[in-house]
Amino acid sequence: MPADPTDQKRYRILTIDGGGIRGVYAAVLLDRLAVAVPSFLDHVDLVAGTSTGGIIALGLADGLAPRDLVKLYRDNAGKIFDDSWLDDLKDVGGLYGADYDNEKLRDVLKGVFGRKKLASLGKRVLVPTFDLDSGKVRGKVRMWKPKFFHNFPGSDSDGSELAIDVALRTCAAPTYFPSYQGYIDGSVVAINPSMAALAQALDGEAANQLLENVRLFSIGTGINPTYLEGQDLDWGFAQWARPLITLMSDGVMGVADYQCAHLLDEHYHRLAPVLPKAVPLDDASKIEDLIRYAKAEDLKDTIAWLQQHFD
Repeated sequence: MPADPTDQKRYRILTIDGGGIRGVYAAVLLDRLAVAVPSFLDHVDLVAGTSTGGIIALGLADGLAPRDLVKLYRDNAGKIFDDSWLDDLKDVGGLYGADYDNEKLRDVLKGVFGRKKLASLGKRVLVPTFDLDSGKVRGKVRMWKPKFFHNFPGSDSDGSELAIDVALRTCAAPTYFPSYQGYIDGSVVAINPSMAALAQALDGEAANQLLENVRLFSIGTGINPTYLEGQDLDWGFAQWARPLITLMSDGVMGVADYQCAHLLDEHYHRLAPVLPKAVPLDDASKIEDLIRYAKAEDLKDTIAWLQQHFD
């Protein structure tokens, strides 16, 4: 039975954005914050993550420490994002196939999660994906749609799903990895999963919280300093094709931030620094740069907010 919201006080949510290899940046920030405010991760009621953030969210829900996740990126990023000249020849440089297969990522995640199901994780978790085909369901139109995997009890619970499968679904970024089991990367709908997590918290069939009870900490994976110069761009498909995915992704990210900030006010905190230099989501050679950037970030305001709302 869902909790009675009048019996609740603070309901604490942690969300982690997508961003490929830049997930290590978020993991280092989380590690620093866990040292400064040791109890804050213990007090998290719901952790949500998209794409690489989904791996972090599932890992935290399973009891992994942020430093374990930093090591995971350091040890495996180069293997996962390894694109040989032979691969480029086969897929014509990514024009006719994904840049990377997901076998290496699957092997890494198998070592982390094994055969664990969402129901066995130690915290409530929410992971956005996108279902490419809802299938032939009686009385319903067959179509693609967002899918948010979670382990809350109830008729729509995904507790029986394997954590490794959910992770591979949310990481199946178009052009980078093949779709997985009919799903692609949740970043196409919720690269910043904050609003999805807030909706889950307020859902009467899930956490059943009152808005005033919610405290939401949203952490990014480092924002690339991207822009298009010029006010009147008379472009067609060929010119827009390259920047459009990034543009729409950053736009979706910003919309979720805007909505949460207005709904939750001081009960919401977003840590999403702009990186000194742009880092592509598949450039494993930038791991140490990302770690260095995260270690240099000023966390004073974030620590103060966590001490007030999560400690």
